[in-house]
Amino acid sequence: MFSLPTTATAPFCPAEVNGSVRIDARQPFGQRLRRFVGPGLLVAVGYMDPGNWATDIEAGSRFGYQLLWVVMLSGMAAMLLQMLAARLGLVTGMDLAQASHQRYGRFGRLCHWLSAEVSIIACDVAEVLGCALAFKLLLGVPLLWGVALTAFDTLIVLGLKGKGFRQLEAIVLGLIATITLCFLLQLSMLPTDWGQVAAGLRPALPEGEGRHALILALGIMGATIMPHNLYLHSSVVQTRKVEGGPDALRQTLLLCRIDTIGSLLLAMLVNGAILVLAGSAFHAAGHTTVTDIADAHELIRPLAGSMAALLFGVALLAAGQSATLTGTVAGQVIMDGFLHIRIPCYQRRLITRSLALLPAFAGILWQGEQAVGPLLVWSQVVLSLQLPLAMWPLLRLNGDRAVMGSHAAPAWVLAAGWLLFVVIIAANLALLLA
Repeated sequence: MFSLPTTATAPFCPAEVNGSVRIDARQPFGQRLRRFVGPGLLVAVGYMDPGNWATDIEAGSRFGYQLLWVVMLSGMAAMLLQMLAARLGLVTGMDLAQASHQRYGRFGRLCHWLSAEVSIIACDVAEVLGCALAFKLLLGVPLLWGVALTAFDTLIVLGLKGKGFRQLEAIVLGLIATITLCFLLQLSMLPTDWGQVAAGLRPALPEGEGRHALILALGIMGATIMPHNLYLHSSVVQTRKVEGGPDALRQTLLLCRIDTIGSLLLAMLVNGAILVLAGSAFHAAGHTTVTDIADAHELIRPLAGSMAALLFGVALLAAGQSATLTGTVAGQVIMDGFLHIRIPCYQRRLITRSLALLPAFAGILWQGEQAVGPLLVWSQVVLSLQLPLAMWPLLRLNGDRAVMGSHAAPAWVLAAGWLLFVVIIAANLALLLA
């Protein structure tokens, strides 16, 4: 028997972070929306991390704008899944990890927990490498020293102790604004064939390099639809609640949809801008083998000027640090939900970062700095392999009226979700068998 808890478990280190936002149903709609906005931003910032950069830059360099449709469809798929995750949290008062803990036995819980942890570590590998590259580009330090410097981002998380979600959301909003502004300025410095950009929205894999295009397409998908973001969103959205009206939950769900779609639309545009930037700066100039973010930085300087190169480095650092914050939140939600273990956030950050530093150091020591590009891309492919394990309970729970009651997801939404589930598995199998 699936039973709902009497109270929701507070997300993200409850002893350290507080700040639920209560919204009066009698307030004007604009005021309610302004107070609700925030959870979507915490999720969206994970869609702009250095892993996205690596896959989008290589795709744009190698194929121009031809894989832009993958960015668009991945963004739309992310909106669908994130809204389902948020719906689960708001209706049941449980996040996806807590609901999965109740639904599955010990073996099932272990499998889902391990898969979620692998996705967080894979994502953190990308953050380590991205921030290390940013330190190298901005400060001139060797890449290995840059990797070592990323260990100190635990101090950032420690500095959040006692802060509420509104303060965390404000920090993330500032980082998102920095990333967006940097890319808009860089695009304004480059000539872009917008007709070809529009043609890139037509679904088709480039001819002649099917396997490599498939790897990049899966990397883009994995970087866009991060499995741990589903757990994160189902938890942090519970910091919002509309009160005082007979249809308060329906109002909450409406505001959530607007927050989620708006935030992820911004993330999709940023990812599209990265690919378009690479297509305009590199592919159009004949540089079709740019597979490394550092190479992209060096090549963009003569093409668009030193200011564009500086903006590139600043945006990369902002992307890595913002993903660090949300990765910590997601890690605590997953550990709490599946294992019922709560530790201070800085300790959780330290564990994740330590595990991510190992492959980053090993890859660079073994293969040299040229290993960064492949490590970034394959870290995102790992995310796409983990995604079905997070989607399975999410889709089943949203379609179960014993869990969701009258707020169970509509049949067409579930059909779209299951179709996406099949497509992702088929694409992963095609890659493994290619």
